[in-house]
Amino acid sequence: MSAAPVFPQSRYEPAPLIDLSRKPERERLSGPAARAFFNIGERWKLRDEDARQLLAMSNGPYYQLKKAPDSKTLDADRLTRISCLIGIFKALNILHGETLADEWVRLPNRNRIFGGEPPLDIMIRGGLPAMLTVRRLLDARRGGSA
Repeated sequence: MSAAPVFPQSRYEPAPLIDLSRKPERERLSGPAARAFFNIGERWKLRDEDARQLLAMSNGPYYQLKKAPDSKTLDADRLTRISCLIGIFKALNILHGETLADEWVRLPNRNRIFGGEPPLDIMIRGGLPAMLTVRRLLDARRGGSA
């Protein structure tokens, strides 16, 4: 029987897990998350309708958030959606030059996950599970395993 693998010790303390069920955590993260989302939306040239669907928000709350990103405490679902999109944005900017990174979500993609459709369309239709799939794909590519 072989021994369990031994991993090297890190000199860094692990980041604490964030508990999105706690309102103070959501309050702390909501403004920066909303601002990041709208910045990404600008870079990706998202229409308001597409951005609204990515966040699963109706018109009124969406436009209130867009007008005053620090005014609303987001729920755990919306913070998780934004976190996924930030990870996708970051991975694209690591993998590609700025122009392609910003256009990638709107370009038809032959990967079997997308079936020739733009990743943005898949993420809008598939919601959070689709966003997580796109994020995993890009993280795997970034790590060299896809």
